Amino acid sequence: MLPSKFGFRAITQVAVFLLVLVAAATVSSSFAQSPYAAVISVDGIINPAMASYVDRAIGQAEDTGATVIVIQMDTPGGLDTSMRAIIQRMIASKVPVVAYVAPSGARAASAGVYITYAAQIAAMAPSTNIGSAHPVALDQSGNEQQMTDTMTQKVTNDSVAYIRGLAQSRGRNADWAEQAVRNSVNITAQEALDQKVINVIASDVPSLLDKIDGMTVQVPDGNVTLKTKGLAIQQLDMSPTEGFLHIISDPTIAYILLSLGTLGLIFELSSPGAILPGVVGGMFLLFALFGLGTLPINMAGLLLIGFAFLLFVADIVAPTHGILTAGGVASFALGSSMLINTRDAPFLAISTTAIATLTLALTAFFVFVVGAVVRSRRRRPTTGREGMRGQIGRARTELAPGGMVFVDGALWEAVSETDRIAEGEAVEVVGERGLTLLVRRAVPIKEPMRG
Repeated sequence: MLPSKFGFRAITQVAVFLLVLVAAATVSSSFAQSPYAAVISVDGIINPAMASYVDRAIGQAEDTGATVIVIQMDTPGGLDTSMRAIIQRMIASKVPVVAYVAPSGARAASAGVYITYAAQIAAMAPSTNIGSAHPVALDQSGNEQQMTDTMTQKVTNDSVAYIRGLAQSRGRNADWAEQAVRNSVNITAQEALDQKVINVIASDVPSLLDKIDGMTVQVPDGNVTLKTKGLAIQQLDMSPTEGFLHIISDPTIAYILLSLGTLGLIFELSSPGAILPGVVGGMFLLFALFGLGTLPINMAGLLLIGFAFLLFVADIVAPTHGILTAGGVASFALGSSMLINTRDAPFLAISTTAIATLTLALTAFFVFVVGAVVRSRRRRPTTGREGMRGQIGRARTELAPGGMVFVDGALWEAVSETDRIAEGEAVEVVGERGLTLLVRRAVPIKEPMRG
């Protein structure tokens, strides 16, 4: 049987769609393989998420025929392990790498200095600065070590040897690099050019590509003469996952997620069945743990925050008129200020505004919750058998001591806990025993005298 006219039309549309996809893929592939300058943006703290992004982007640039890779930086520094991972990938790159401190107003501090020295070509935009490369020692858990003078000297000497090695391999000023490590010196873009710390000053990426055109650099496969004048520029951005992981690795963001996540779990435990606070709180807490795992955490600060939440919960379970809540607020504020070690890395400090805002918000929340719990415990029940205590009814049979009473619109089995109650007398509910009410003779209410 031949296909219908509609069937032919559908087949034709599908074929045209597939041809369009193939053509688009072919055009995209041919464009990707054409010469271009790949730009990688290193903006913020150098951490594992940033190192993963740079590694992936350099690999993409190598695979798609990039002529040069420009790592545009504005960083206060970061973790030594992440910095070294980036530098190792730069040195192994088959494509020449340019470290470019930009835009105007940017800086390359701490780890940024090492990355700049590792690139085949170093450049800065006007009104930028570079320096302050003194090392911060972290242990395997990411916690800052309190080093002795001997240990400090060893770590500093290791960092000096590392950056001098990079300087010698790239033909840059090794003496200034050592001063940046030992004394945390800083210089401007023009001073960096005069002292042969960088190769060129450029206001933007196009002018940078024009200025480095014709330079000869060394890559693992040999020397390469750059042909970058007028080269097309393609930005290699972070993937959504990389961007998300980089954001939650920010100290302030990780701190906020930790607080909100713990609060969500507490709310779920205090109100079982809500589900959403527990799910969201658990996700926030996991994200916070990832972020904090990349930072130099002070365990004393983390324990103080945990202790604060225990005090908050204890005041809900057994209210103490706010004494435990007050202790929790003090513990939370102190733990928050101690959470991140920032003695030699002030850029990792948690925002004081975030600490103050969260402390006030948690205080208001738990004061409200504790108050609600206390009020609910003092309030007489209004529903169920417990809510019938104190209600007035009438005996439908004689209670001697058992019988039937009519209370709250229904007949109940009842037992008089005092003397015999005659049929028709008023009774007051004083308790319950299973499905049986405990009653007594109601005290008659005197009518007010009218004169």
